[in-house]
Amino acid sequence: MAFRFRKTVRLAPGLRINIAKKGASLSVGGKGLTYNIGGKGTRSTLGIPGSGASWSTYRRHSGGFALVIIIALIVLVIYLLR
Repeated sequence: MAFRFRKTVRLAPGLRINIAKKGASLSVGGKGLTYNIGGKGTRSTLGIPGSGASWSTYRRHSGGFALVIIIALIVLVIYLLR
């Protein structure tokens, strides 16, 4: 049995940071439409809430790009909440 770790921190409505054993990601959106930026790539998910039906696309990119985007979004949220 493998050890797993995952923690989600809500920064604002529709904006979450997901922390796991292998890294962190930033999720923007909510039910129906979510955009997730992680260390390996970005994932867009479109779904029909309550139906279980969804469509997802994944685009791979370099890890440095994701880190810059995540830091920029966190700084923007902190600035907007002041």
